[in-house]
Amino acid sequence: MISNKKTGEMGEKEVIKLISCPNCEKDLMQLPKDYPLYDVQCTGCSFRAQVKSISSKPKKQFLGAGWEIIDKVLKSGFMVPPIFTNFKWIEKGVKKQEIRFYPFIPKINLNKYQLSPTAKRANYKLFHYINMDLLPYFKVYEK
Repeated sequence: MISNKKTGEMGEKEVIKLISCPNCEKDLMQLPKDYPLYDVQCTGCSFRAQVKSISSKPKKQFLGAGWEIIDKVLKSGFMVPPIFTNFKWIEKGVKKQEIRFYPFIPKINLNKYQLSPTAKRANYKLFHYINMDLLPYFKVYEK
């Protein structure tokens, strides 16, 4: 089984290969590993986004990331970054893929939670994206 980190890296590369900038239509490029908050940016304008790679059919809730950085960003008056969701699954033996672009995610669609004291990353604070089925999005790729 492929790790979440590997799945994420592969998903970012796929988005770069398949999708152009939603603002100016130029190529996207991958940001350096562990760059805070964003995964890709445009080669021609200031557009940046996060990429979430999910091994399932499109769903309304999925893992976000660490809470600390997003909390600081929101407290500074910035908005939740736009995201590309790269859903991949197998249906009746056929590989399927759908990439969605969510340009605006309200803060109420983030659900903070904390890992248990016995977890591998004890007490680490994370968040889920929730109720994403209620938000507008653009389907930018489908296979």
